[in-house]
Amino acid sequence: MTPRRILIARVIAVAVDLAQFALLPAELTPLNNMIDVVTALTMLGLVGWNWAFLPTFLAELVPFVDLVPSWTLAVMFATRGPKAPDSPGAPPPPALPPTGQVRDASGS
Repeated sequence: MTPRRILIARVIAVAVDLAQFALLPAELTPLNNMIDVVTALTMLGLVGWNWAFLPTFLAELVPFVDLVPSWTLAVMFATRGPKAPDSPGAPPPPALPPTGQVRDASGS
């Protein structure tokens, strides 16, 4: 995840939550559901899979639960914390033994 993708995901999440708050969910439920499906697919494309998106998507399908800013909370949860950069000075992972090596009877 790049900082740009995180920013885009957060802006979209806030915009969707504000739009759903403004579009009274009782009257426009099919439109809200379409918005949630598109938002879920967009978040998966931008941020990738995160368990926070599943309960958010299911909760957003329930009328009047749309009033909670659940997409914003889910995206903030999914993108929280600093990502550890790959440092060039980090030691490489341990190598596997060569395939032709013979083991003794002890299994070590």
